[in-house]
Amino acid sequence: MVDKEVLLKRPFCCVLAVLLASLNGATGWVSPAWAEKRFFTILAVEPKGGTTVDKEPFPTDPLPLGGGYVIAQPDEKTRRWEVSAYIWQPSQIIVNEGDEVTLEFVGINGAAHPTTIAAFGQTFTVRRGQAHRVTFTANKVGIFGIMCDTHKPSMSGELIVMPKR
Repeated sequence: MVDKEVLLKRPFCCVLAVLLASLNGATGWVSPAWAEKRFFTILAVEPKGGTTVDKEPFPTDPLPLGGGYVIAQPDEKTRRWEVSAYIWQPSQIIVNEGDEVTLEFVGINGAAHPTTIAAFGQTFTVRRGQAHRVTFTANKVGIFGIMCDTHKPSMSGELIVMPKR
């Protein structure tokens, strides 16, 4: 059973998925023939944004600590400043208990992303310009972290394993 307090701290789509799954027995929404082998591509990306100080002042409040966020002071010549964050895209993967899950991580931005999916014994490094594939069986129900140790707290994802019906 999923802890209600944990659900309240999760994005709406996660809560919706758990609620729909709980209705499964009554509605037949999930087919028993639902795919057992699941494949997802996850990108290591760095969205960026910026402007010049004449359009928007440089922020004075600090970003959260960790390597996940980068902010560059205004350039002396152009007065342009930029902010970026490292993220997994998509950041949530939903599978069913018992599924064979293959995640292919592709390094787009950032030289290296030392990554762990602790609940399923996966530790590896995603490098720019390379793909790294992991396969495992989703043999426990819950919400499990996909973490880049270098770019915390922004580069974290969730593997959501729904109960078998």
